[in-house]
Amino acid sequence: MAGEDANVSGMAGRYATALFELALEQKSVDAVQADLDNFAKLIADNPDLGRLVRSPVFSSDDQTKAVTAVLAKAGIGGLAGNFIRLAAQNRRLFAVGDMVRGFAALAAKQRGEASATVTVAEPLSEQHLASLKDALNSVTGKDVTLNVKVDPAIIGGLIVKVGSRMVDTSLRTKLNAMKHAMKEVG
Repeated sequence: MAGEDANVSGMAGRYATALFELALEQKSVDAVQADLDNFAKLIADNPDLGRLVRSPVFSSDDQTKAVTAVLAKAGIGGLAGNFIRLAAQNRRLFAVGDMVRGFAALAAKQRGEASATVTVAEPLSEQHLASLKDALNSVTGKDVTLNVKVDPAIIGGLIVKVGSRMVDTSLRTKLNAMKHAMKEVG
């Protein structure tokens, strides 16, 4: 199952797949995902914890002790807590972000969900977001979760990425295509 998804490849993918299979076996996928998301948020919100996780300077024992204290304070235990401590013991804590993303991708796939990244020039209204989500749901046949990014550099239009497929209808791309076509003519 995991080999089909490019988002769960490599070392982080193997860890995420192993955790997902254990969580599936114990019927605790949602609880494990909630704990992993909570830990990822802690890393994002705390620069010191981020340095601890990414730095090769700290020993495995130091990382394990620190992570154990953070997990206890955050109330993260069970399978997710054991998994994070194992990653620290194996000197793989630097890849925990990729592991969390890989686990989330496997969980979403198991639930029949897909994720789409949508880049727009300015924020979309709730009505436009709902229309876009409905259109993507009908095209993919899955429940699509939207991750919207605002990038004024695209000038207008949309760039939509779902899995390995991408549709770029941005004005920037169209203007660049016209510029290249004009160079060929002149």
